[in-house]
Amino acid sequence: MVNFVLIAVCILAGMIFRATKTIHPDAHKGINTWILFLALPAVSFNYLPKVVWSTEMLFPILSTFLVAIGSWLFMMFYSKQKGYSSRSRSTLEIISGYSNTSFIGFPLISAFFGEKLLSIAIICDQTMFLALSTLGIIAAVKGGSKSGKVSAQFIIKRLFTFPPFLGCISAIVLSQFFNLDFAEPLFDKLASTVAPLALFSVGLQLKFNGWKKLLPQMSVSMLYKLILAPAMVLGLALIMGIKGDIAKISVFEAAMPTVVTSSIIAEQYRLNTKLTNLTIGFSIVIGFATTAIFYHILQVLF
Repeated sequence: MVNFVLIAVCILAGMIFRATKTIHPDAHKGINTWILFLALPAVSFNYLPKVVWSTEMLFPILSTFLVAIGSWLFMMFYSKQKGYSSRSRSTLEIISGYSNTSFIGFPLISAFFGEKLLSIAIICDQTMFLALSTLGIIAAVKGGSKSGKVSAQFIIKRLFTFPPFLGCISAIVLSQFFNLDFAEPLFDKLASTVAPLALFSVGLQLKFNGWKKLLPQMSVSMLYKLILAPAMVLGLALIMGIKGDIAKISVFEAAMPTVVTSSIIAEQYRLNTKLTNLTIGFSIVIGFATTAIFYHILQVLF
């Protein structure tokens, strides 16, 4: 219950502070800098060294990339049909293909399945983060480029100067050679700032005016993110014969709303931040209902 209250309080606080003009209009940029350079890398160092890898963990990895690639294909055809610009297409790809596996996912998994299954959720979360740091950034750079063309060298440079991605790679590599337990309290404290600050940042940028104009794009994005994406993962699990907790958590994480970090990326790469923030807000609210529905489906099937 505390996690649900935290989500509501942080987003509402941001909205209230912005509405009452008690905070600088660009305050979210400073907050986003902290999240990108310190908090998100700390998440990788806090969780990745603890993961026990096995062949069974390949399914959460596969399912996460399936959702991201599915978003790319789905939005490519949808955007082409509607005649959208590369900027709009990239925005739709990012807000539709990457799940809120930690900010919303972890508390919901704890509430529905228990904290013992968070180890599987961590795999989904870190894989989603890796996918967002690669496929998501490539889409963002292409959409934010004025020419619409970006060289491979430029994409690689952007990727390897993206702090969360560097943190993820560093955590994987360094944990193989060094015992990082001594720094765990520090990583834990820094990582704990991600959820409240990211949600507060979203609240600062969240505006519901003009949502009717963006309703078609928001609806398509949420249709894919909240319904089609988890349905695809569920279908894949049934086809591959994956059962039990791994199947349940993989599907459940795929059903999570739009990842909050997409707001930061949209801001950084000059994408449609209004569409991004509105979709985040609406998908979080609607996602509470759709994830509950998928939970009951999973209880029946697995």
